[in-house]
Amino acid sequence: MTQINLLTRGIFLFLLVLFPLNWLVVIKTTPAADLRGQNVDAISGAQIAARLYIKSEAEPLDQRAVEQSPWFFARSASPAGSAVTYQVQRSKESVEAHTTLSADPFIAELPAGRYTLTAECGKEYQTARVSVTISERPATISLRLRRWIDMNALGWYSGETHVHRRVEDLPNLMQAEHLNVALPLTYWVTSSGTPPSQGDKNSPAIKPELIRVDATHVIYPMNTEYEIFRVKGKRHTLGAIFAINHKTVFTQGVPPVSEIARQTHQQGGLLELDKHNWPWSMMLVPIMKVDLYELTNNHIWRAPFFFRDFGTAPPAYMKIEQDDRGMTDRGWIDFTLKNYYALLNCGFRLRPTAGTASGVHPVPLGFGRVYVHLPGGFSYAKWMDGLNKGHTFVTTGPMMAVTVANNPPGSTLTATTATEYRLSGWIRSGSPLTTIEVVSEGEVIKTITPQNRKMVSTAYESKIDESILVTSSTWLTVRCFETTPEGRVRFAHSSPTHIDIDGKPLRPRRAEVEYLVSHVQNEIERHKDVLEEPALAEYRAALAVYQRLLAKSK
Repeated sequence: MTQINLLTRGIFLFLLVLFPLNWLVVIKTTPAADLRGQNVDAISGAQIAARLYIKSEAEPLDQRAVEQSPWFFARSASPAGSAVTYQVQRSKESVEAHTTLSADPFIAELPAGRYTLTAECGKEYQTARVSVTISERPATISLRLRRWIDMNALGWYSGETHVHRRVEDLPNLMQAEHLNVALPLTYWVTSSGTPPSQGDKNSPAIKPELIRVDATHVIYPMNTEYEIFRVKGKRHTLGAIFAINHKTVFTQGVPPVSEIARQTHQQGGLLELDKHNWPWSMMLVPIMKVDLYELTNNHIWRAPFFFRDFGTAPPAYMKIEQDDRGMTDRGWIDFTLKNYYALLNCGFRLRPTAGTASGVHPVPLGFGRVYVHLPGGFSYAKWMDGLNKGHTFVTTGPMMAVTVANNPPGSTLTATTATEYRLSGWIRSGSPLTTIEVVSEGEVIKTITPQNRKMVSTAYESKIDESILVTSSTWLTVRCFETTPEGRVRFAHSSPTHIDIDGKPLRPRRAEVEYLVSHVQNEIERHKDVLEEPALAEYRAALAVYQRLLAKSK
């Protein structure tokens, strides 16, 4: 036996002593080669920024070995280019592992083998996917992404209001995701009483100044998240609330929350409800006069659904879909929507928004996003104004433009008697829609069979043209769903149009308000020996609001 073989055998035996066989590390020794490529627009041939996944198709060498990641990452091949690698995992299935690349060639060093490359650019391009075999020689590949819709050209501009990525990475990410507005939560506290000026998860100090990536891509960096997990130094979860677009760093902690609400609105900012089933969320809505509701929130991912038993459980009246593991993907979406509908029925006219918490969860930036209608062209000030007015829709896939009596979503219409309203517009999607629904007061009042007319751009279009008779005060919205080839649910949802009819006010359903009352009562009991009196007083004030609504429910 040669000296080298003896040395190799000795190293192997040494490793076997250190690591029992069921923890043996498998070391890849296959030679590596460069894969060079580019992401291009399928029509123009121009290179575009995109998100790239590289996954090995190889089977594990040994099932008892330490599991090795099948994911690989590219880098920009241009000195002037940029690449941001992202890898976050919640479970074996719920993994997000990609690189966002500038509009330049890329390069990846890969061991010999077969790989699947997947490129995506936000929501408005079809996914491009190819397989490639790498040998010891360099390989070259081009991923051609076909655009199926141009929402900016139609007067709609996208954004995300729940961002946890580094500000310096956002120019790269926003262009790869085709996201017009990003609002990173640069101030972030997780303990009660801690002011954001001393936040435990803050980004480096920033100024309340707009950062312009280009004419239609902007970042506003002064936004705050209160996400309270500890009270008086002990574990006691309250939940999360965001203040976005404010102008100064807050110097107060929470709870109580009323003063932060006052300062946010005084500074021209908006308050955004994170997930609806955080313990304190239903108290916040009436007390803080919350503006925005995450209708597509940060538990809705490209990767498989994970948080099946998070937070407050859904009430029985909602009939939320569950399986033996808890809430399903569609169940969580329905819980989010039905909780929103209950608040709308109670008279809280929250406007929908979208957030991913990319940077914390395994999800790309802008996977769920809100589009604001700006027919006169883009500016950040107009975008924020449109978001606040609800001239919006949210989406994880399909696109829509729907009006009520030629008024944009978010409008308030008035009448003195029963009136018929024309609901019109279009919905387009990259895959055929499964259903379109008109919702009023939380009930589906009309189901529309999607036309799914194939367009030249590879999109599918369904026209909306319906007459809705309104006899008492209500709200109307349109939602649609599609199913991906992998069986995942994608949806879009318009902002509600409110219709007020004299003498016939909107009344919530009794089951909805009973849920809100019992939820706040349970929280008061849970907090009675933990929170101080000013914070408990806010819960009692919220309870009083819901009890008054209960008295006039139907």
